[in-house]
Amino acid sequence: MNTPAHLLIGATVFARPAKGQTLWAALLGSLLPDLSLYVMAGTSLYILGIPAQEVFDQLYFSPAWQTVFAIDNSFILWGLALLLGVWRAWHFLTVAASAGILHLGMDFLLHAGDGRPQFWPLSDWVFHSPVSYWDRTHNALWVVPASIAICSAAYLVLWRRGLSVSAKLFFAVLLGAEVWVARQWLLFF
Repeated sequence: MNTPAHLLIGATVFARPAKGQTLWAALLGSLLPDLSLYVMAGTSLYILGIPAQEVFDQLYFSPAWQTVFAIDNSFILWGLALLLGVWRAWHFLTVAASAGILHLGMDFLLHAGDGRPQFWPLSDWVFHSPVSYWDRTHNALWVVPASIAICSAAYLVLWRRGLSVSAKLFFAVLLGAEVWVARQWLLFF
């Protein structure tokens, strides 16, 4: 699933109230599983000048990158973070870990051929879903409209929770980014 969708859905599910530390925790947990990809791909593309095809066809699947993805997409590690948050009654960690686990669950179901080893350190096994959020050969033509509808509904729920004007604009930008990226997937993949 696209990162803007994770942010919209994670905030909707876990940011109650949708402000302050709770909102920040939901956004952080929704973002962290994808952050390493942005850092590594951004560095490779824009600082090192590596062609996009090499970054996404070779580096993405390299043992080094997959190790990083295994760590930040581990149900085991995120589950331990959630247990720690609940045990210590650390609301911020509990919300962030919950949003992270939701992110991992959505990715588990929507990555066909580009999934990550989500049971690290116990296993390097990767689930290859029959459904993809971007690949037309794996039902993306059905997933994309559903994703946009879910993200639009999430935005409306957040709007009704009394967000500040800046938060409403932020989530509107996320919704616009989700629609734009989803359109790109359908046009080019």
